[in-house]
Amino acid sequence: MQIRFEHSPKEVSGMNTTELREAFLTDNLMQDDTIQLLYTHYDRVIMGGVKPVGKKLTLGTHSELKADFFLQRRELGIINVGGAGRVWADGQSQEMNKLDAYYVGKGVKEVSFESSDASEPALFYLLSAPAHAVYPAQYLPKEKALSTEMGSLETANARTVYKYIHAEGIQSCQLVMGLTILKTGSVWNTMPAHTHTRRMEAYFYFDVPAGQRVFHFMGMPSETRHLLVANHQGIVSPPWSIHSGCGTANYSFIWGMAGENYTYTDMDMVDIADLR
Repeated sequence: MQIRFEHSPKEVSGMNTTELREAFLTDNLMQDDTIQLLYTHYDRVIMGGVKPVGKKLTLGTHSELKADFFLQRRELGIINVGGAGRVWADGQSQEMNKLDAYYVGKGVKEVSFESSDASEPALFYLLSAPAHAVYPAQYLPKEKALSTEMGSLETANARTVYKYIHAEGIQSCQLVMGLTILKTGSVWNTMPAHTHTRRMEAYFYFDVPAGQRVFHFMGMPSETRHLLVANHQGIVSPPWSIHSGCGTANYSFIWGMAGENYTYTDMDMVDIADLR
């Protein structure tokens, strides 16, 4: 499990490309038969990837957590972006197809992952935040997620937003989670941009075509930066930063938040003309 500490806007203003990537961009989170985790001190969120191919993988605790098991004081959101698979939560099995979500609450002692077919392995994206109360495990297929059509082809940002863990969906302590799918011919996400200093956010890009990239924009609205993101890489987005992207082809990404409040619509909008 990698550990990343916080960076202030002043620090970020002086970073070069390598320093920005080391601070905010993950490696490929989907590695064969491993669980990749990144712990960020922004609201103590953990993001990760699980790719079980030849064996069942179990989520263990880490010395940095000082916990008897991973979810002793945490909650966990899971979205599958690969082939069919299964998740076990204290022995209870849940089948998951591509774009299905599963929430596992505080107190569950063992979480394991397995693919149904090794030739087309499941790819489980994880997002975990500290939890103060127990909410029951809940499964939500993509077809039952709350979806909203946003943007337009004229502005190259026609997209469908699916909400899974939120106030009107799967209940949690503070974790909010969903995904966005860009339509063919559209490349912009989260534009106009916004910040929300009450919550950090994490992005995980997937279904980025081979050889293509996403320009992820971050930083203060008055001093933006960008990172080039490949398929299955993630972004840690500070509460003070915008988080928006433009791809060289259409793509999809999972978004997730944790922090001061639980209100998805609590955003401080930034006019496009005010970006610098």
